[in-house]
Amino acid sequence: MNRKEDQNILSKAQEILLKGSEVALATVISTWGSSPRPVGSCMIIKKNGEFHGSVSGGCIEAEVIENAIRTIEDKKPRRLDFGVSNDKAWEVGLACGGKISVFIENLE
Repeated sequence: MNRKEDQNILSKAQEILLKGSEVALATVISTWGSSPRPVGSCMIIKKNGEFHGSVSGGCIEAEVIENAIRTIEDKKPRRLDFGVSNDKAWEVGLACGGKISVFIENLE
């Protein structure tokens, strides 16, 4: 993502919060090898599953969205790690040969 896309995502998060909806922020915090998105890529997720932005080009985003909704509900941050040696990574489609870590936090 470039700086303008990041600003648009954060502006969208602010807009959602101002309307009274809850939102979580998922950010790529580390990568290794081949990964779909670079460190710093982010997406925001509403409690209903609607999202803006991207952390993986789609291959793990369903798992990220599920965990983001949990974070909105219990207000607990989460770190998700996916890689080729991780059974969950293959299950959700991360077969690109790399590793990616995503941090999810509730925004208020």
